[in-house]
Amino acid sequence: MASITVSPPPLYPNTKLLHLGPHAPHGLLHPPMAILSHLNLRHHRRRLLSVAAAVRQDTALWIQAPLTAVHPAAESLFHVSIDVSDAPDLAASYTRAGQYLQLRVPDVAKPSFLAIASPPSVAASKGKFEFLVKSIAGSTAELLCGLRKGDSVELSQVMGSGFDVDSISPAEEYPTVLIFATGSGISPIRSLIESGFGAKKRADVRLYYGARNLQRMAYQDRFKEWESSGVEIVPVLSQPDDTWKGERGYVQAAFARAKKLFSPISTGAVLCGQKQMAEEVTSILVSDGVSSEKILKNF
Repeated sequence: MASITVSPPPLYPNTKLLHLGPHAPHGLLHPPMAILSHLNLRHHRRRLLSVAAAVRQDTALWIQAPLTAVHPAAESLFHVSIDVSDAPDLAASYTRAGQYLQLRVPDVAKPSFLAIASPPSVAASKGKFEFLVKSIAGSTAELLCGLRKGDSVELSQVMGSGFDVDSISPAEEYPTVLIFATGSGISPIRSLIESGFGAKKRADVRLYYGARNLQRMAYQDRFKEWESSGVEIVPVLSQPDDTWKGERGYVQAAFARAKKLFSPISTGAVLCGQKQMAEEVTSILVSDGVSSEKILKNF
C-alpha cells in the first residue's frame, strides 16, 4: 500500500484565538475536554477514510501478473515477458508503440518505468507484454532481471500517448522517417517497427541504433525482419573492436556524416534513448528545417 502523510487540521480554525493575551478568559485558552475529544474523533475518522481511499486507489492501479520469461538479450540487457491474459483491460489499454508502465517487484515499494517492447498486437493476440530491461546495480530493474519464470510482479496502468505516427502520415507525404535509438531505448522502437507505420511505402526509413559494442546491442536477430519491412538498419558503436567495419562514435555524429539529402518539410523523426543524443539530434533536425512537431518522442 502506498504510504500517505496526513497533517492534522488545526483545533481552532479561528486564528484570532491564537493571538489572545495572557489575560484571556480561561475557557478560550483551554477548551473543554469534550470539545477536544470530539475534534480528535473527527480527525481520526477523517484519517481512516483517507487511508481507506488510498487502499482502494492502490488496489485499482496495480495488477499482479506472472513472468513467462526472463533471459539475457545482450550484455546488461534482459528480455522480460509478462502474462497479462488475466487482465484483458490492461492488455487492451496498450494501443500505440511508445507507451509504457510502472512495474513493482515483490517487497520493493519503488517501481521502475518500462517502455513496452512488443507491439500492441501481441498483447491483443497472445495476452502478454514484452520488455527490454537494462540491469542497473541497486535498482528495481536489477531485481526484476534476477527473477524467474513463474514469479509475480505488479503492473500499473499503461501510460503515455506513445509515438504519434499519425502526425507523419500518410506515408506518401512523409517519405523520409529517421529513427534514432540508443541502448535500451530500442525497446519502444521495436514496437514501432513491428506495429507497422508504412515503412515500405516510404522512400527512406533509417534506424540509427547506438550501443557501446555488438555485445551490448539487443535485437540483432530481428534486423533482417526489420529490413524486410522497409527499415534500413545503421548500427553505430561507440567502443567497437578492431574488426568492426561499420559506423563508429555516436548516432548523432553518424547521422551528420551520412550527408543523405532529404526534404525537411516531408521528413519525420522518432527518438528514444540517451538524453544528450535526443537533444543533439533534435537540434540538428530543427536547424535543417524539420518541424519539431514531426520529431516524435514517447516521454
